[in-house]
Amino acid sequence: MRHLPYFCRGEVVKGFGRGSKELGIPTANFSEQVVESFPSDISTGIYYGWACVGNGDVHKMVLSVGRNPFYKNIKKSVETHIIHAFKDDFYGEILSIVIIGYIRPEKNFSSLEALILAIQEDIEEAKRQLDLPEHLKLKEDNFFHLPEGKTVNH
Repeated sequence: MRHLPYFCRGEVVKGFGRGSKELGIPTANFSEQVVESFPSDISTGIYYGWACVGNGDVHKMVLSVGRNPFYKNIKKSVETHIIHAFKDDFYGEILSIVIIGYIRPEKNFSSLEALILAIQEDIEEAKRQLDLPEHLKLKEDNFFHLPEGKTVNH
């Protein structure tokens, strides 16, 4: 994956509505246009990195790139779970992410509970990886400072 770290920015759009409601793990979704612009060597799977909404604080994140086999999606999606509790939704805001590393391939699960458990393990792995000094430095990257960005309430 020669494109890592991968820097990406785009507007947050409504997804499938499953992250918060079904999984209890809210995600921010990019538009199809942003998803289609991803380099082809960023294969489907679960990744970790840093994320920032508008000109807000930079937080740890875990990211799913793919078709989510459990839900049998046809179109590829990029769903970012920011490891931070936001008070409000931020549809229409600009989400800036830096994908730093790969956790695992996407796979199907036998139950919703198994999927939720795997996501929780992915979140813990992302936290561990992002505490490493070589990953912490990207949290301060100038990429996260939008010139005239929108802000979000924390």
